[in-house]
Amino acid sequence: MRRMNRIKTAIVGASGYSGMELLRLLLGHPRVELVAVTSRQEAGRALDEVFPRFRKAPGAQLTFMAPDPQAIAATGAQAAFLALPHGVAADIARALLERGLRVIDLSADFRLRDAAVYEEYYGAAHPAADLLGEAVYGLPEIRLEAIRAARLVASP
Repeated sequence: MRRMNRIKTAIVGASGYSGMELLRLLLGHPRVELVAVTSRQEAGRALDEVFPRFRKAPGAQLTFMAPDPQAIAATGAQAAFLALPHGVAADIARALLERGLRVIDLSADFRLRDAAVYEEYYGAAHPAADLLGEAVYGLPEIRLEAIRAARLVASP
């Protein structure tokens, strides 16, 4: 039987609701090796201390770290999920992309392709408008090949 390569993955904003759901999905995923979890509030605390329900999961012994892109990249992460509020995710996305990571953003920062429409809906200029054209809307039923090739995926 051929062993599949596991993707070294980070979750940025892992202590919030979306981050916790990502933890639930990814801790036991056979293709994912969780190498970094970040949280401003929980930095320095063990994942299984913050979320005792994950205590027996592989990777639950990780320690939350601050959301520093350089430190995330230093873990060997190949991909990062951003479970951050819109307006915050774009800056971290840019920094992680610059360090060679693939980014899957769960915020609204890259769901719209037009910076003017973003500003209309969110009341502020887009923080990384130059990346909007690169982002692929992550709907695999119609964009599977584009998602496979993308560096930046906007999660629906």
